[in-house]
Amino acid sequence: MSDSGKSQLTETEIRTRYITPALSAAGWPLTSLREEYYYFSAGRIQVVGKKGVRKKPKKVDYLLEWRPNLPIAVVEAKDNNHEPGDGMQQAIEYAEQLDVPSVFTSNGDSFVWHDRTGIRPEIEVEIPLEQFPSPEALYQLYKQWKGIEDADEPVIAGQFHDDGSGRRPRYYQRIAINRTLEAIAKGQRRLLLVMATGTGKTYTAAQIIWRFMESFRTINQDKGQARVLFLADRNILIDQTMMNDFAMFKGRMAKLSASRGTISKVATADDPDRAGSKVVDKSFELYLSLYQAVTGTEEIDNVYKQFSPDFFDLIIVDECHRGSAREDSAWRGILEHFDSAIQLGMTATPKETKTVSNIDYFGDPLYTYSLKQGIDDGFLAPYKVIRTALDVDTFGWRPEEGQRDDAGNLIPDRHYTGEDIDDSIVFPERDKRVAERITEYLKSTDRYGKVIVFCQDIPHANRMRRILANLNADEVRKDSRYVMQITGDDQQGKQELDNFIDPEMPYPVIATTSKLLATGVDAQTCKLIVLNNRVESMTDFKQMIGRGTRVRTDYDKWFFVIMDFKNVTKLFADEGFDGDPVKVYELPPDGDMKDAVEGLDDVDETVGEGEDNEGPEQWVERPGARNVRRKRIVVSGQAVTIIGEQVQMLGTDGKPLTSSLKEFVRSRLLERYPTAEAFVSAWSAGDQRTALLDELVDAGIPLEDLVEQSGLALDPFDMALHIAYERQPIERRQRAEAVRANGYLGKYQGQMRAVLEALLEKYVESGVRSLEDIGVLRVEPFRSMGGPVELIRAFGTRETYFKAVHDLEEQLYQEAQ
Repeated sequence: MSDSGKSQLTETEIRTRYITPALSAAGWPLTSLREEYYYFSAGRIQVVGKKGVRKKPKKVDYLLEWRPNLPIAVVEAKDNNHEPGDGMQQAIEYAEQLDVPSVFTSNGDSFVWHDRTGIRPEIEVEIPLEQFPSPEALYQLYKQWKGIEDADEPVIAGQFHDDGSGRRPRYYQRIAINRTLEAIAKGQRRLLLVMATGTGKTYTAAQIIWRFMESFRTINQDKGQARVLFLADRNILIDQTMMNDFAMFKGRMAKLSASRGTISKVATADDPDRAGSKVVDKSFELYLSLYQAVTGTEEIDNVYKQFSPDFFDLIIVDECHRGSAREDSAWRGILEHFDSAIQLGMTATPKETKTVSNIDYFGDPLYTYSLKQGIDDGFLAPYKVIRTALDVDTFGWRPEEGQRDDAGNLIPDRHYTGEDIDDSIVFPERDKRVAERITEYLKSTDRYGKVIVFCQDIPHANRMRRILANLNADEVRKDSRYVMQITGDDQQGKQELDNFIDPEMPYPVIATTSKLLATGVDAQTCKLIVLNNRVESMTDFKQMIGRGTRVRTDYDKWFFVIMDFKNVTKLFADEGFDGDPVKVYELPPDGDMKDAVEGLDDVDETVGEGEDNEGPEQWVERPGARNVRRKRIVVSGQAVTIIGEQVQMLGTDGKPLTSSLKEFVRSRLLERYPTAEAFVSAWSAGDQRTALLDELVDAGIPLEDLVEQSGLALDPFDMALHIAYERQPIERRQRAEAVRANGYLGKYQGQMRAVLEALLEKYVESGVRSLEDIGVLRVEPFRSMGGPVELIRAFGTRETYFKAVHDLEEQLYQEAQ
């Protein structure tokens, strides 16, 4: 084909006629060419008002795999009007994210090859189509890059477990698994993976175990089957894991316990030394256990010592930032006993302090998948923040002379700070203010959206449960489980934990807790996290935030909200925090919670193992432990008020804005569009206004948030013209009525006219996005008119339908431009 003829071809035609044949000629089988397939992200969730909208997911045109889930090259295709190397920078960025060394671009004339390994003499070179490297050549380059020897092949060549559902590891899970197996193949004995909460650590662990077991059989035929120990620190984590991600090991795994007989047998009288104890059945390949279940103060409780030091070949430590990170931890004794085993630590929050170090024990992370990356990829939910400052927390409190507490005791005369509140001194009115705000938020949004209220300690969780129950009496009368205290010492509450985290179960809705829900509890539909406790540890902060990061769009869970009463979210500014909130709202004095919702849319106790309580004299939440009641000063009747007045959001640099949202948007708009004419031109230029709104959000100009905050029924277009260019604002209803009055709709008849009339009303209700979202045809009143296919067919084709929508938009905006 002539050059002029080739220039007329689309990118798809260039791939089909030139690139795919070149790859096939080089020896790449069709099974290894994942053309137009590899959408490796879910698409970042952009919060628009009360809804979430996914942006386009990231994809590569071709992902070349040596074997399934072992990609070694990406190829970016362009049409022939581009140069062969166009698109290389984006292709390199994606290759870095996918952990792939070889990067190619092509326009159908030739390939440009970028080598990330540093092994070849040239970083980037142009090669003819017929010289594309073979799979073997690129795999050998991959092995050199990774430092893989031929002897390592049996370990790294294993396949992932396939349960028949078509589920494959996500790209970051695949990287974590492959890097772990590669490190094991190269003889590394201490390993660490850092993966944000909600990104599937246990599924990743299951696939690592599966491949380790498969490769072990190949390279250790004389030894037999591999033995693996999986350690966690919450009973629910073990039970969930066995039923879900570890189901592939059914019949090959057992729960290790010192007190339950599921895998143990009672010793006989012929074994007097172990009379009354449990003898572990050692015939399983995989054992799952709580740290606490196999360790104790008495030697007979140390069940793990029934295994010889070389019994296990691989030990995986879930949530390894907890007790196993400390050198003096009883849990560390398990790891030291099985010192010869390969040991893998997994955590969302590696801990590095003067006395605790994950890296010191496990080594530098093989791979880190952060909260920020998870949100950017759309696998984790973004979040917004409501900050509420209370006077007693901010300014502290001092008793009047001779003032007595509720027990009639004289209150020591000193200044009580925010650190004292809910620790040594309690103000019931403060608890009530907090509970009122939580209740107001739920009534303004979703009464059945699940909530975790983190409290200072167990007594505080108890007080908050009682007050929240009284304030939500209408719901509690329907079901007493509407508000539940779920703490380590409350058996009834712990029994409801499974129901709380089950998306199908409506109750409990509000869970008050101290530490029990901070780690490892998979509360997928939790929409509100309340921070009503002091948190100084970045590890604790990330773990608490992590309870809300799951995305469940099938339950309308696109994002979540953090309600902060203790200024805990100051930790956003810490360099150790890797994810920023979408928006921060400072609740003004006497402010209505609806405003906040719109603004968004716009006895010394020894610390228990792994509880990480660092404050003085805390009531430790430790399952099975007897807590000692501490005496606190209780001062009823003390007025507590909400203070502060500022709306904040984060700028594109992640730092809080010091100006108001209105002034911030105004200044950014004027930087981008110095005149009203320039803005109107940009608004009119594209086929879709939604695309421009998304672009403005990415540029740090959230017009829709400002509309939500203002409470005005304006289009983002009019809001921009009003605040930046001093144009008189026109409400959406006015624009719609102007279109109806000018007779434009008269050119359409029948069902077409009815659809456009309904679209115009949707615009009045919720703005321009509803016009451009084809999903609107699935809701009323369109549902009563017919299905989306039928309604679109009334216009002729999909293209003519969107042309009619585009023309309707033109009419809307020309009326006041």
